[in-house]
Amino acid sequence: MVTGLGSGSGSDPTSDSNGWGRARGLALKSLVFIGGVLLVKRLTKSTTRWDHAKIVTQSLTGEKFSKEQASRDPDNYFNIRMLTCPAAEMVDGSKVLYFEQAFWRTPQKPFRQRFYMVKPCPKELKCDVEVGSYAIRDAEEYKNFCDRSKDQRPLPEEVIGDIAEHLTTIHLKRCDRGKRCLYEGCTPPGGFPNSWNGATYCTSELAILKNNEIHTWDRGYDDGGNQVWGVKEGPYEFKPAPSSSVSELFSPLNLPPLQSMEKRIEGSFVLQV
Repeated sequence: MVTGLGSGSGSDPTSDSNGWGRARGLALKSLVFIGGVLLVKRLTKSTTRWDHAKIVTQSLTGEKFSKEQASRDPDNYFNIRMLTCPAAEMVDGSKVLYFEQAFWRTPQKPFRQRFYMVKPCPKELKCDVEVGSYAIRDAEEYKNFCDRSKDQRPLPEEVIGDIAEHLTTIHLKRCDRGKRCLYEGCTPPGGFPNSWNGATYCTSELAILKNNEIHTWDRGYDDGGNQVWGVKEGPYEFKPAPSSSVSELFSPLNLPPLQSMEKRIEGSFVLQV
């Protein structure tokens, strides 16, 4: 009986070969189809609100300089060192970053220190990421926070306890395709209260570009809408410094005369609120 079945189905070798080939073809097509569906699903997977916050947090973190911009336009921009690093995490998952800026030749003497709190935008707002800036309760104790070893830094719970006055909030949106930036945004209309150098309010703009480049533009205005501090020409452009060029940044050949630099400092920055 077995022989009969074998003889009946195997009487035409060509037929067996074609049948097996069709089966293999169908199996291969099925695998390709399933693989394609999985790939499309993976590529089209939506980025979550917390994914956006993570990207912004990572982009803000690190050491960056405005050296290139200062070289192009030394009359309006300084070579500033911007340094940011993780400091704590809130119960809701918001990331707290320590931020400081200093003139590149005196990095141990920051003129601006802040905490940034990065989290997804509230669902009712049409934005992706919220970046809030806060004063530090005892800023002196946090100088060069990021340069210290972790055992020499205030503990995360101490950081949270030292978050002081809320200063500004920037709402970031993903940039449209074709633009250089990844995220960009600004403070709400009317800005936030500020009293430095005759100002009554201030505004801030922030852009996150590829390769961890950051553009920031902070300005203060009086009651009449006149700008009383901050650069007027455009945002500061901070780029990560290649490790090979760090020593060049501090070369004495790049030092401007101290007196002329100090005369230009006032009105360019809020040294501390």
